[in-house]
Amino acid sequence: YNHPYFTYEWNNGILEEVPVSDFKQYSSYDWFNDLVREFLEVNPIAKKVGLEFGVYLNLPHKTTIRKPDLFIVRNDNALVLHDDDRTYRGICDLCVEALSDSNEYEIERDTVVKKTEYETIGVHEYFILDPTGEHRAFYRRNPTGKYDAIDTGPEGVICSAVLPGFQFRIADLTRKPRLVDLVDDEVYRGFI
Repeated sequence: YNHPYFTYEWNNGILEEVPVSDFKQYSSYDWFNDLVREFLEVNPIAKKVGLEFGVYLNLPHKTTIRKPDLFIVRNDNALVLHDDDRTYRGICDLCVEALSDSNEYEIERDTVVKKTEYETIGVHEYFILDPTGEHRAFYRRNPTGKYDAIDTGPEGVICSAVLPGFQFRIADLTRKPRLVDLVDDEVYRGFI
């Protein structure tokens, strides 16, 4: 799965090519990534990793190495993420996927397969970014270990439990306002 020219994920002995995003998907992801970067500069409570970095999932009936578009490992996580790691073997605190939507198989992989895998190993929060809104989802583990949709309230704001104080308007994932324009916005004021 570490091929120098192609991006693959390892799924129980099978290499699966990681699909590419369109510009709309990428720009929504990029805006979200910038938002997380800003938050972690003000609140250095975790490490943010993404793209080519593997996450080893030791599932009950198979072994998978996924490459989330972005993932968070808190500093207090039981397994520290080291500077020279190329694969993380612990349980991420938050995984984020920019929806791969070229075909139904790719959509199902992000919305069903990866959701089930992340839920099974114990990832605390899982966000699926989709600027169209059709498959966008934000999940948090409940006390039984299953994912529940995060309540956004009437304002449509996601508040992370993994990153206390990190929040964003769902509509802004599509709107993508400049960060400088969010300095006085009550949702973002605490970290922008």
